[in-house]
Amino acid sequence: MHRFFVAPDVLERRPIVLSGEQAHQIRRVLRMRPGERATLLDNRGWAYEACLVSYGDSDARFEIVRRWAATGEPRIHITLYQAVLKGERFGWALQKGTEVGVSRFVPVVCERNVVDDLSAAEQKRDRWERIIQEAAEQSGRARLPVLAPARTFETVVQVVSPGSTASGPLRLMLWEEEGATTLRQALTGCNFAMAASIEVLVGPEGGFTATEVGLAVQWGARRVSLGPRILRAETAGVVAAAAILYEAGEM
Repeated sequence: MHRFFVAPDVLERRPIVLSGEQAHQIRRVLRMRPGERATLLDNRGWAYEACLVSYGDSDARFEIVRRWAATGEPRIHITLYQAVLKGERFGWALQKGTEVGVSRFVPVVCERNVVDDLSAAEQKRDRWERIIQEAAEQSGRARLPVLAPARTFETVVQVVSPGSTASGPLRLMLWEEEGATTLRQALTGCNFAMAASIEVLVGPEGGFTATEVGLAVQWGARRVSLGPRILRAETAGVVAAAAILYEAGEM
């Protein structure tokens, strides 16, 4: 069944009325017929099987058939601090990160960013949120990943007190110049039951500066590499998230 995230208050009404882009997709793109069913998700952990009963001039109307606890979310909560990238590359990172299982995205403006304006990044929020929602619906997620406001790198490393603890997040900085520790080595022996939250920092096209690396280490981040091959900025975070979830038994 096709999947759609719907606001909880919409699901409280009878019939359930979907409008706007969702109604257009149901009627014009998917060409669903009355009697066909879809899965509606409330982003709170519940899924609803719903039967399409009719169309209005600009909406689609459903009746609930049954409800169940939605699945598809990894136990490990990954926050991806991804440097804002030019063109469509940041959207690609959001899409693939959502498919893999990232729980939270934070757009970051670093010293070497091509896109270096926080307000310009925020202007893309609506489009980025649509990319996340479409990817979450397609990939079977039970909840929408959070898209936090864009931040400067200096703000990111001052958000919480420095240092990782047994109960705090494991922080990892992907750095192509790291020669001693790979991501796999950093995860070896990791108690994922204790490290339920993992934060990954990914730099821009030009990489992190030495100052940013130093600030991240003071913040408690561990520098790691992804091996002998250098990945593109939009690829590195997705690969890291997939590797973490694989090691945690979530893939």
